[in-house]
Amino acid sequence: MITDLPAVTVGIDFGTLSGRAVVVTVADGTELGSAVHEYRHGVVDAELPDGGPKLPPDWALQVPQDWRDVLRHAVPEALAAAGVRPEQVIGVGTDFTACTVLPVTADGTPLCELPALRRRPHAYPKLWRHHAAQPQADRINRHAAREGRPWLARYGGRISSEWEYAKALQLLEEDPEVYALTERWIEAADWIVWELTGAESRNLCTAGYKGIHQDGRRPDADFLAGLDPGFAGFTAKLDHPLSPLGAPAGALTARAAAATGLPPGIPVAVGNVDAHVTSAAARALDPGHLLAIMGTSTCHILNSDVLADVPGMCGVVRDGVVPGLWGYEAGQSGVGDIFAWAARTAVPESYAAEARAMDVSVHELLTEKAAAQPVGAHGLLALDWHSGNRSVLVDHSLSGLIVGLTLDTRPEDVYRALLEATAFGTRTVVEAFERAGVAVTEFTAAGGLLRNAFLMQLYSDVLERPVNVIDSAQGPALGSAIHAAVAAGAHPDIRAASAAMGRIRRAAYRPDPDRAAAYRELYREYQALHDHFGRGGSSVMHRLRELRRAATAG
Repeated sequence: MITDLPAVTVGIDFGTLSGRAVVVTVADGTELGSAVHEYRHGVVDAELPDGGPKLPPDWALQVPQDWRDVLRHAVPEALAAAGVRPEQVIGVGTDFTACTVLPVTADGTPLCELPALRRRPHAYPKLWRHHAAQPQADRINRHAAREGRPWLARYGGRISSEWEYAKALQLLEEDPEVYALTERWIEAADWIVWELTGAESRNLCTAGYKGIHQDGRRPDADFLAGLDPGFAGFTAKLDHPLSPLGAPAGALTARAAAATGLPPGIPVAVGNVDAHVTSAAARALDPGHLLAIMGTSTCHILNSDVLADVPGMCGVVRDGVVPGLWGYEAGQSGVGDIFAWAARTAVPESYAAEARAMDVSVHELLTEKAAAQPVGAHGLLALDWHSGNRSVLVDHSLSGLIVGLTLDTRPEDVYRALLEATAFGTRTVVEAFERAGVAVTEFTAAGGLLRNAFLMQLYSDVLERPVNVIDSAQGPALGSAIHAAVAAGAHPDIRAASAAMGRIRRAAYRPDPDRAAAYRELYREYQALHDHFGRGGSSVMHRLRELRRAATAG
């Protein structure tokens, strides 16, 4: 009997390079099936798919059709892998990278899909790691500080170039025609829900963390006009009632049902951010429980019953992760991306051949060689700023650095120094919370980098605390499925759904006292470099960035 089959929800996670869907039972979160679909266009950072001008440095765009293809491919494949009938599916939830934002018409059509605008870069979605709006972010920050705008403190004193207002101001100033045609400026997290339900909705999470929405308000027209007279009415492109997390945004349309294989009319949960939704999947909702979602970048999510000004945080939002608590977000702009850079650029052909002979990846080979070293044996120290610094400096004009290179330095030495640098960056974030009076009592890791056990042990040693891990390979998608269960009424709230459906392995890694002591000394040196290059001791990184921009202009 169909009525005897378990009820399930589907979670869909839209990442940087691919999207994935997972089918889970609402009773206990058992994962029945999943599927991944790679984006055909990936990250567009050199030139547009249909030609057009070469993209300048620090640009990163995406193509909306790639996201639709996840719905058409990954969802039906996950359902088939799970062996469930459509009637068993009672809800669907989604999450997205953020701030990934796009200009659309009033009916939700992406401007890049209009024939006249296909060769205009600003008509495309700007991916979270689009950092070309740093000059606009700098001006927003100076203007807000000069005027004493109280919301600035909620973002650690700085608005990021990754967020909605900086990217929109860049659009206005560099392509005013496309800006004028932008009727709605919308997070991809909300746009994909529009695709599924046929109606616009806006979620509280992205509005608070990426859209400067605090205490029920956004920046006023006078403030925006002070940046550019043409920017005064920008907020109208964002304004829409905000929906709480876990609520239904609407019902799945017949068109979306046909594309996905899901039954029409089921509830679609309000959109969410990949990192934030993972907190429910990892059972990391209690005050003081910090979750690090580690992939191409790392996002740190921490709930607290304390509201404090934490320098360099990406934002603190009431009910931003779970109702009743202040949700803090911090982050590192590059983590897995940095390791990929090292494997791509710092490895000679002899290493690649060795990896092929061993039938392992270059990453696995470098990890094995690096793991054999004592702490400090490579004589290197790195700054993890290849994609700029998200927290605590909030400056995407900063760049990576490796100190101590000699003619004896090997690829595994560089690789290990970069692994360590990202761990030092995470410790910097943890200590910023604690200095501000926001306790960090537990540390849990999630994301694709959990596959590297050496890296996880290294983090435990550097942080000098146990590291829990999420017990799921599909953390964001599982989190979206949990929110879908709440939207469908299968659980009364996010906390209850997380307790029933979430997955965690506590103290999977514990610090080694000797290694922790050695890393404590290296961390002091990291702090010295961090403050020298990041807090005004030297502006060489900024000057080099300006020289690069000037050399590539036009």
